[in-house]
Order: sequence, then structure tokens, then C-alpha cells
Amino acid sequence: MAKEVFMPKLGMTMETGTIMKWLVEEGDSVTAGDIILEVMTNKINIEVEAYETGTMLKILYEEGEEVPVNQVIAYIGEKGEKVGESANPKSEKDSTSEEPIEIREAKIEQKADKPRATPSARKLAREHDISLSVISGTGPKGRIHRKDVETYLANQVSPSNAPIDDISTAKELTSAAAKAIKVKGMRKVIGDRMQQSFSEAPHVTLHSEVDMSEAMRLRGQLLPMIEQKTGLRLSYTEIILKAVGVTLRDHPMVNATLVKDEIHLSAQIDIGLAVSHPNGLLVPVIREVDKLGLADLTEQSKTIAQAAREGKLLPNQLQGGTFTVSNLGMYRVDQFTPIINLPETAILGVGQIKERPVGVNGEIVLRPMMALSLSFDHRTIDGAPAAAFLTQLVETLENPAHLLI
Repeated sequence: MAKEVFMPKLGMTMETGTIMKWLVEEGDSVTAGDIILEVMTNKINIEVEAYETGTMLKILYEEGEEVPVNQVIAYIGEKGEKVGESANPKSEKDSTSEEPIEIREAKIEQKADKPRATPSARKLAREHDISLSVISGTGPKGRIHRKDVETYLANQVSPSNAPIDDISTAKELTSAAAKAIKVKGMRKVIGDRMQQSFSEAPHVTLHSEVDMSEAMRLRGQLLPMIEQKTGLRLSYTEIILKAVGVTLRDHPMVNATLVKDEIHLSAQIDIGLAVSHPNGLLVPVIREVDKLGLADLTEQSKTIAQAAREGKLLPNQLQGGTFTVSNLGMYRVDQFTPIINLPETAILGVGQIKERPVGVNGEIVLRPMMALSLSFDHRTIDGAPAAAFLTQLVETLENPAHLLI
């Protein structure tokens, strides 16, 4: 009897997973323990093993599709064994008291010997009133995938067959679009979460400037000692992380998370550090930052950032953050407005250190100034407590000896 392959639940907060790559095709033999696909969750890839030995009979979802956890995504069984096109509809919306459309169509298909196609390909073809018989499938045994339907649709919209009124527009699009990049995988996850954050959370951003003279002096003093101890160079990122961690002790509402209609005050200060990745942005979490010395913090931040860039993070390293720091100071960016990493309450954007003229004791002098931008969720905190946190953070960075106490 055919056995189901489910979308695994790889963490307490995981609700969906995105199929990044199938490593087997329909008809392939698999052995229990073989890696059969890669799944993305929380912006990292996880390899999924087969729990049964047999033949991959049916793959129900294509690469790039997002699937709820515990959903059937494939079947493994004996060679030649028959299974339906989809015995598990994607969502409750597609489910009625009658048979799902995909199952009814699968039965019709078996009777009429119609083209073989995935459920998502059938759905897209129905939406555009296209007969599957005119589409060539690229899947096993000519099976039509969603991307085959998309390719067919793309070929139908061109200057040669567009309505007269649309010819000029089609020409402009054809000449302007040198390359089209499918929004999927990590890029889609990031896009969806940023859209969710910006739509759900009323963002307010406060800006301030820090005189980094004393922080630069402290870094110069500690640099050789930390490098001798860890083999790594202390950067301003670690000094900023430490200052944020220490300041958050006095401002627990900024270190909170909003879960449904409850504000959860976090017992620990676990700061996410935004790290650029070739395919997007990752935010690994450093635990209990306020309790770490600058040497240990340097070691942890450098190690976890490198793991992020190499795609070697574990799921728990991307979960449980209570506050995020996004530092673009290595670029020529003065300030920017960061988007909150829900369900966290706030995120700090850090710009470059740049000499600017400032007034000091009645004189105009050049000082190394750095812009800080604090975006916060106005559902959780108001402007005054957020401003108090930012003010104290600026004071801590301008008097960084407090970090050593």
C-alpha cells in the first residue's frame, strides 16, 4: 500500500515549508534514509529523508511551492501501484462535501486518457481557460508542471499576437525586461514576511546621532587584546550589540514580543543580527547578549554570521529573537528605515560612521558621527518609552566605559 510523504514540522513555530528541490523523480527507487528533497523554513534549507523503501509513485507539489506542515506532498509504494492525482487538497478552501476538483479530474483523466498534470498546473490552466492538450510537459513521462503552463502563457503574450491596443505596451515590456527572475524560495519568504510586517505593525521610526569618538577609542584599546584571545577583530557591530543588550535591561517593553493580543516580556535578551546572504537576508540570533563580554560576543557574532553566509545555520539559530540590529555601516548609507522582524517589537538600523561638523562647547568641530534609526511597533509601545530607550543607547555608546562594568 502506498505510503504518504508529509511536509515535516521542523520547529514549534513552523506552519509552512517551501519545496526548494526534489532530488528524486516519479518512478525512481528510494531507500529509507535517502535524501529525497530540500525544504526551506525560516529562510534555511533542510534535507528531508524518506521513511519508506520503494518507488516514488507521485509528487504532488512542485519546486517553489509553499505547503502547510503535515500536508501530503508525495507517495512512495510498490512499482506500478496506482494513486490519485491529489488525495489531499491544499487547503480547506478547496475542500467541499463533494470530491475535490483535482480528484474528480484525475478520475476523468484516467477514463479519457488526458494529459498527465500536477494539481497546480490544472488549476492555473483552468484559471486561464487553457486546454492541457496544447501544452508540452517537461516532467516524468510528459507530466505537465505549473512552470509548463506559465511558459505557455508567457509565449502567448507577445507583440505578434497581442491586441492592437496593447502592441506598444508589449514592445516596451519586451525591450525593457532583459531577464525575468521568479520570486520563490528565500526571496519569496523574505518578501512575504516583510509585507506582513509592514501591513500588520504600525511602524514608527525615531532617528538620532551618536558621537562615536569614545567608542572608537575603546575599540582601539581592546582590539589587540581581543584579537590575541580569539584570533578575531573586534568591530563596531559587537560594540553596538553589547550597548543594545545592556540598554534593553532597563527597557523591557522594547525587548518584548507581540503574540496575538498578548505582549510577552522576554526573560532573556536575544538579539538577531541581520546578515546579508547571496539569496537574501538572514537574521541569526545571539543569546543573552547583555551577559557576554566583548571577546565572547565577537567570537559568537563572527561565527554565526559566517554560518549564515555559508547556509549552515540550524533552525534554532534563527528563532526566538527579541530585538534585531541591522548594520549597514560598511556601506555609504547614512540612515535608513528598517522593517520590524515580527513578532519582535523593535529593530535598530545603523548607518555609517562619518565625520560631520558639530557644536562642542560653543565651537564647531569635526566628530565621527553615526546615525541610529529605531523602528518600533506602536501597538506594543508608545513614542516616549521608545525615545527613552534610544536616548539611553546613545548615551551608552558615547560613554562606552559603562559596557565594561
